[in-house]
Amino acid sequence: MEQILIRGLPAGTKEALRARAERHHRSVESEAHEILVDALEHDEPVTIVDLLSGDGGSDVGFEPRRLGLTARTAEL
Repeated sequence: MEQILIRGLPAGTKEALRARAERHHRSVESEAHEILVDALEHDEPVTIVDLLSGDGGSDVGFEPRRLGLTARTAEL
């Protein structure tokens, strides 16, 4: 499972996240997870080309179905 640490949030962000989590009866971690997943769900699908061209490409475990990968023609 992947993890991230977010530093330098604007003042009040953590408290706003905590309050939102409480309204939804979730932990702060679960609320942040839900926000990120919802935000990225409407983004363009990630392709294997995108994953391998990024900084962490060598650490990528290739799981096409889990990652929602789609085929596309490479731009040459």
